Amino acid sequence: MTEAFTGTDWRAWQESWDRQQEWYMPDREERFRVMLDMVEACVGPAPRVLDLACGTGSITDRLLRRFPDATSTGVDLDPALLTIAEGYFAGDDRVRFVRADLTDPAWTEALPYDTYDAVLTATALHWLRTEPLAALYGRLGGLVREGGVFMNADHMRDASTPRINAAERAHRHAAMERAKAAGALDWTQWWELAAEDPVLAAPTAERFAIYGEHAEGDTPSLEWHARTLREAGFAEARAVWASPSDSLVLALK
Repeated sequence: MTEAFTGTDWRAWQESWDRQQEWYMPDREERFRVMLDMVEACVGPAPRVLDLACGTGSITDRLLRRFPDATSTGVDLDPALLTIAEGYFAGDDRVRFVRADLTDPAWTEALPYDTYDAVLTATALHWLRTEPLAALYGRLGGLVREGGVFMNADHMRDASTPRINAAERAHRHAAMERAKAAGALDWTQWWELAAEDPVLAAPTAERFAIYGEHAEGDTPSLEWHARTLREAGFAEARAVWASPSDSLVLALK
């Protein structure tokens, strides 16, 4: 559906999602920049990319701005965020979207390609528990081509540093409260607006029927991610970027 048909400003929704996510992660763009730096370093400037748990397509948007010859397949289960993504990228032949449940062992069968140069995801897989996340990594081991990469930027807690963790969280939340007082939207407020939009109301209701208010998974350590990715068939895996709370792990096939 195009903007002319629906009357929906898809760019405004895309930007609104980005601003809401930045309320939680002020360094969001920095992780994207490093992610794309490493895509270029490892697989070049014209990659075939799988945007895993793509949401509105934030990674794909930045990918195509930087690498016009890239192609992207976005996969997600969320009908509301996929509606925004499909509206925003309508008419762009470089992009496809697939609705699939990443906990379904057969989800890769819905993809248009058997292999990808790079699989990228950010701040999404923490809604999975450790066991299904390990199973997902195992399937990605067969999806990334030899010499290709997988990157995951997400919350990766270090339980051995509780005082550092507490100080970082308190500092971050104080900044979030200041931003909210200045008008920033949080997760709940953003979804309330989506539920009021004539085009997004139905897919938003379906989204909450699937997930509830917010899916809560696990946040294993960076060491767990790196070890599990190597066990899944990747030759190397380590962090290539970190903030006080999050890390970007890169696994090379």
